[in-house]
Amino acid sequence: MDTTTPGAIGVETIGMTKRFGAFAALDDVSMKIEAGGFHALLGENGAGKSTLVKCVMGFYAPTAGSVLVDGREAEITNPKGAQARGLGMVYQHFTLVPSLTGAENLVISRADAPAILDWKAERAALSAFMAGMPFRLNLDRPVAELAAGEKQKLEIVKQLYLKARFLILDEPTSVLTPDEAEEVLGLLRAMTDRGALTVLMISHKFREVETFARSLSVLRRGRLVGGGAVGDLSRDDMAAMMIGERVVRPIAARIGEPDAKREILRIEELDATDASGLRRIAIADLRVRAREIVGIAGVSGNGQKELADVLGGQIRAAGGRVAVAGEPYTGRRAQSRARRVRFIPEEPLRNACAPRMSVAENLAFRAFDRRGEDPSGPPTLWLDRGAMTRRAKDLIGRFKVKTASSEAPIATLSGGNVQRAVLARELTDPVDLLIVVNPCFGLDFAAVSEIRTRIVAARNAGAAVLLISEDLDEILELSDRIVVMSDGRLVYETAAATAEIGTIGRHMAGHH
Repeated sequence: MDTTTPGAIGVETIGMTKRFGAFAALDDVSMKIEAGGFHALLGENGAGKSTLVKCVMGFYAPTAGSVLVDGREAEITNPKGAQARGLGMVYQHFTLVPSLTGAENLVISRADAPAILDWKAERAALSAFMAGMPFRLNLDRPVAELAAGEKQKLEIVKQLYLKARFLILDEPTSVLTPDEAEEVLGLLRAMTDRGALTVLMISHKFREVETFARSLSVLRRGRLVGGGAVGDLSRDDMAAMMIGERVVRPIAARIGEPDAKREILRIEELDATDASGLRRIAIADLRVRAREIVGIAGVSGNGQKELADVLGGQIRAAGGRVAVAGEPYTGRRAQSRARRVRFIPEEPLRNACAPRMSVAENLAFRAFDRRGEDPSGPPTLWLDRGAMTRRAKDLIGRFKVKTASSEAPIATLSGGNVQRAVLARELTDPVDLLIVVNPCFGLDFAAVSEIRTRIVAARNAGAAVLLISEDLDEILELSDRIVVMSDGRLVYETAAATAEIGTIGRHMAGHH
């Protein structure tokens, strides 16, 4: 087959580099996707995958490097420029207008859409267009009424309607059932086989890569570290490239051994699904003792978020038992106060703060309804603003939170300082169980070192710590014990001191 038939276009990056201050999110990446290809882009969280495609699509101006479209250098400064050259992108999160129908969403997405629409002509054109599409969709229904799978299909159809001939898919199946994923990717693969389209798919799912992609590239810490034809690479090869050689570097000394007699967290036969009903976890047995950090390792999307959501009280378990200090635990505020449980979720500005409220108010969330700002004190009927301000200033100083004042909105702080503020709130009072999710994602080196040190300090003070992280270095550096999560289950356990990276990688890759 001639893969260069009119329709599909090839894209190449040459020396693509993107720095944010001193941090190189992308470092000299040269990658070629042939016209008519179906290419997968793999890498751990923070490897640079999203940065690369944002540079290609014109969301970011690269620090250095260039993009070639069909062999010619293309200066793409914004997404409209990318669209004009036949490049389109389907995002993890939907970009459709929920109150409009599918047809209306398609028509208004066009740059040349007239101010007054001739709907008879538009419908005729849409009907002719849909006749050539691989997906069957009812375009007369409001998007709000569509299931997630139909919305994802409509997002793809929208890009094809905008004449995309090179399509970037960012984790396209995260909102789809396995059957829908099979259908969508199968139909797109057929289009690439016909030479009508080129696909670049960011994915964490090895099975999808093996089934639909013809070639792949792997990024690690912003650099291109390998790739090739899909049939020439095993899952172990892919996992090894993603993980690379690791050196375990403890960043803070652990004091004392885990307390075998004090089991703080116990999870037994836990069964739960996320809000969409698509992702299921089944945790047979997990225990964390006092003065122990248990790290949950795994490729993104294998149930870590759902486990955190159950423990944080965001979703209700369908079966099984979570116990803290021997008592049932469902994540309610009164329970967390009584059993001294603290929870530091991923993206704390979104999930652990009220962005428009002040730093002082955010620091008071644990104890605003307690007299004297003491979380264990008696309840109060009114806010003690003076006590809130005094406590906030004390915590800001102790945890080195850089802020214009305690009254500044917490959204004005940098990511590292938001995380410091959340840690100040959660770790000031005695803690028996600390649950932490991707605590250092997107932070600079200095903030990462300090935050990890504080997590270990909580462990040394006697807390049981459950660390859920997609950063394997973080897991290796902090954990006493490591458990691998794959496909919603805990599939492997090892003491951190004797951990073998290759074995962890194989289990992360789905070799149970």
